Amino acid sequence: MDDNHLGDFLRTRRAGLRPEDVGMTSHGVRRVTGLRREEVAVLAGVNADYYTRLEQGRERNPSPQVIDALGRALRLDADARAHLYRLAGATPNDGPSAHAAERVGSSLRQLMDGYPNTPAFVMSRALDLLAVNALADALYAPFKPADNLARMTFLDAAGRDFHMDWDRAAQATVANLREATGFDPDNPRLRELVRTLTEHSTDFARLWNAHTVRGKTRDAKRFLHPDVGPLALTYQAFDVRDAPGQQLVIYHAEPGSPSAQSLSLLGSIHATRRRPASGPHR
Repeated sequence: MDDNHLGDFLRTRRAGLRPEDVGMTSHGVRRVTGLRREEVAVLAGVNADYYTRLEQGRERNPSPQVIDALGRALRLDADARAHLYRLAGATPNDGPSAHAAERVGSSLRQLMDGYPNTPAFVMSRALDLLAVNALADALYAPFKPADNLARMTFLDAAGRDFHMDWDRAAQATVANLREATGFDPDNPRLRELVRTLTEHSTDFARLWNAHTVRGKTRDAKRFLHPDVGPLALTYQAFDVRDAPGQQLVIYHAEPGSPSAQSLSLLGSIHATRRRPASGPHR
C-alpha cells in the first residue's frame, strides 16, 4: 500500500497551479499538468533534486523552513499549510504574524451576541479577553479591569472572592498558560505576563514551577457574584479555526436551576445599569 501522503499532496497541489498563477512565463510544450517540479523548486528556493525526492517519498522530513517555502510556492491557504506540516511530521511555525495584535472577527462577535442568556467570550492563548458579550461583561464586572483571566485570578483583589474554588481555579489557570508556552514559547505577551505574575504572586510562582499542563475544554465553575450570589456554571471551549490560538468559551447553567435564574437576573441588572438615562417626556 502506498503511504506517500506528503508526496501525493505536493504533486496534486503542483498540478493545480499554472505558471501564470505564480507569475512565471511558460516556455515550450508542457508535458505535465500544472507546474513542473523544477518550477516549484525555483519558487521555493530549494534544490530540484531534493524536491523530486520529496514527491517520490525518498525524503519525508523537510525542515520547517522548507515547509514554509513550499507552502508559499504552492499558494497554500492556512488549512492546507497546516495539513502540509502534519504530513511532514512537523509542528506549524506561525512566524511573526502570530505575535501581532489579536483581533476578533465581526461574524464571531455577532455569534457571541446571539447568546443573550449565557456568558460568551473569546480569549487568546495568554488568556487575554479579546471580546465578550453582554452577559460575560456582567459576569466579570467585579474585576477592574476584566482583561486577562490569569491576572484577574492572581493579582486582582476580587479574584479570591469571585472564585469559590480559588485553589482549583488557580491551578487550572496556570496549567492553561503552561500549555500555551508549548505552542508559542517566544510570544512576547505570554513572556511578559508570566514574568509579571511570577514577580507579584508567590502562589503563581509555586504553581508555575510545578509544570502542570492542561488545555481548556470543558469544566464546571463556581462563582460568587456580588450582585446575584452563587453561580454554578459549566463551560465549553471551542477553537476558532480562522484565528489559531483563539478560543470561544461559552458558559451555561442547568436549565431551571437557581444559577439559571441568577444569570437572568444578572443580565437584567447589567442592562439597567448600561441603559442611558431617559430625557424629559415631551
